[in-house]
Amino acid sequence: MNTKPQVLVIDDDAVIGRSFDRVLSDKGYEVSTALSGEEALKDMENTEYDVVFTDIKMPGMDGIEVAERIKARCPWTPVVVITGYGTTENEAKASVLGVSGFVRKPLTPEMIENVTLKALELPVSAQEAANEDKVPAKAPISELKGWRKALRIVSNILLFLAAPFIALSYVIALPIVGLYTFAKLAVEAWQKKRAIS
Repeated sequence: MNTKPQVLVIDDDAVIGRSFDRVLSDKGYEVSTALSGEEALKDMENTEYDVVFTDIKMPGMDGIEVAERIKARCPWTPVVVITGYGTTENEAKASVLGVSGFVRKPLTPEMIENVTLKALELPVSAQEAANEDKVPAKAPISELKGWRKALRIVSNILLFLAAPFIALSYVIALPIVGLYTFAKLAVEAWQKKRAIS
């Protein structure tokens, strides 16, 4: 079983993926890369990642759509948007989706390491202590991974238990909405007919 934190980098520029790999592999991360959103989503069917980085501007599926699909499938997974085209509109869309942050090109090794630590909610002081062999770097991240799995299981159970009540509310609400709409249309038709005569 791999205990290294799993990082996925999605960018049509292979150099970006290699940069992340070069910086983070030395820090104890397992880095995977994908050249497109489609490739990344297919890869995520088989692997659970601790953090995902996605470029915003790619051919085919752009980074906003990739982030949206990842958040729909794995809402607990931190997604960081890499951008050389930072616009307020894109940042607003991504923020609504719940991305963990933005990192702007050109990237430096310090930026890559810091944004990864921030996305994983691992304090820099804990990482510095880990580098001095005082605290193992993997402990806080593996604890987070365990909590995310437990949270996913609990949310799935709650959704399963809530599903019949949600369906029942639709069954009750649908006829009421239909009757209201029918009554409203009938009143409007009656008023129109009255106004004509």
